[in-house]
Amino acid sequence: VPNLVGKRTLADFQKQQLHYNHPVRNDLLYLRSVKPRTTYQHSSTISPMDFSSNLSPDVMGNFSSPSSCISQRYYGLPLLQQPRPQQAMNPGFSSVQQMSPIQMRVVHPQDPEKKMMNRLQELEKQLLDDENDDEGDAVSVISNTNSEWSETIQNLISSGSAIQPVAPSSTSSTTSSSSSTTSVVSPAPTCSKQTIMEAASAIAEGKTDVANEILTRLAQDSNAKGNSEQRFVACMLLALKSRVNSVENPPPVAELFSKEHAAATQLLYDLSPCFKLGFLAANLAILDATRDQPSCNKLHIIDFDIGKGRQYINLLHALSERGSGKPALVKITAIADNGGDERVKMVEDKLSEIAERFGVCMKFNVVASPKLSDLSRESLGCEPDEPLAINFAFNLYRMPDESVSVENQRDELLRRVKGLAPSVVTLVEHEMNTNTAPFTSRVGEASAYYGALFDSIESSVPREKSERVMVEEGLCRKIANSVSCEGRERVERCEVFGKWRARMSMAGFELKPLSESVAESMRARLNSGNRVNPGFTVKEENGGVCFGWMGRTLTVASAWR
Repeated sequence: VPNLVGKRTLADFQKQQLHYNHPVRNDLLYLRSVKPRTTYQHSSTISPMDFSSNLSPDVMGNFSSPSSCISQRYYGLPLLQQPRPQQAMNPGFSSVQQMSPIQMRVVHPQDPEKKMMNRLQELEKQLLDDENDDEGDAVSVISNTNSEWSETIQNLISSGSAIQPVAPSSTSSTTSSSSSTTSVVSPAPTCSKQTIMEAASAIAEGKTDVANEILTRLAQDSNAKGNSEQRFVACMLLALKSRVNSVENPPPVAELFSKEHAAATQLLYDLSPCFKLGFLAANLAILDATRDQPSCNKLHIIDFDIGKGRQYINLLHALSERGSGKPALVKITAIADNGGDERVKMVEDKLSEIAERFGVCMKFNVVASPKLSDLSRESLGCEPDEPLAINFAFNLYRMPDESVSVENQRDELLRRVKGLAPSVVTLVEHEMNTNTAPFTSRVGEASAYYGALFDSIESSVPREKSERVMVEEGLCRKIANSVSCEGRERVERCEVFGKWRARMSMAGFELKPLSESVAESMRARLNSGNRVNPGFTVKEENGGVCFGWMGRTLTVASAWR
């Protein structure tokens, strides 16, 4: 019917075609039909932001991260908010696949502060916006102005670097409050970690052929003598191979109880500030407990894993400086298998020599590891009138809990220690969940934790140093055990501070918050010396003192009574 068809001029037809073929309109239509997913390629049209010049992220107190630290490692972000493998997208829309209609609005000129806030909000939506309930809550943090602000901004900056790469700076940051003579390592891209998680998913799903193919690809990024990223990947590669085939690649179990591993662990404690400061924080908590009982001139410390005893060198020195306020007698009791060995004897001789030099009267005892049912003040040689300090420094994470056996030695030991009526119990542990987390989650936890730890070692210890090689071999054993083993064979069973708080509370302990002065003292020690590195962080949180690297907490020290 001719009347049903309107006639149009050529100009009208061209105008209509221009209207429907406008690229922005097509992009909007596309984005309405497909939910934008969070990816981390630089395909967004969000204005690039020079964080190094506009922001000065405060890294807890006296530390700030130089521009060379802005990395793509995502330590601060939860696992579910870390980058996902890039999904295939329509190539015709590659320039706007990350945008929403809201992001395409024109922003009118504003004052610099408001403009920066809008940019941060855009970046936050880019990183966190998701509709799925199972992928974490996308809670806004931009408006936060409390103590969480610096950590949140640091996380956003680290994530933002994947959208707009920031060239490493050859000079130290002008915003840093502590002078540094050591450059902070800029971690490699997260592609290796994504590949690790792909391999873990394939292993968890029983797709052995797929897992082996991914591991072959991952091997290209590994190098036991390369940078921190390559060394970490080499360790994780061995761990995943053990998980795939434990016959050809047996995981370490007995090796974790060898003298070689004990020596490597002690070296880690000596070289890493995060561990060394954890011991010092425990010492300060013990010293505070002696001040709470000024009328008593004795102090008895019980250590369930004394190692080489170096923690107590600093404690004896601190006691010697008290003058008239120092205890007349300091007793140190070491719990050791089979009543101790030559190593424990060497610790006794060393501490006795140092105590004499410092003018402190010290008595060293060795007690064979008693059955938990036999643990008492009498069996440990405690006198009725002496204040008792129990030291758990990097020890409890190896104790089996309820997920291993109904005996639950971890909680049973804590209840027995509570029965000793100690004045203080010091707890220093790794901030990581490799205990009850399922396999894939453990791989993610290990990647974030040990990746940060390897980077921190890279920043402070030369690659060619033999001690570093020994430490990293020990870390490889720990990674392989926590990732590839299950049941009683999994010795590495770390838990986060929140879980330890629950366990200590159930055992009857009350948290004795470490004062801000403890954190300040630790910061002062971190800033002293010739090799200050602003990448290390110290903060007081939830009653404990946290030590970390680039915003990722690695160890937490706390005190209980």
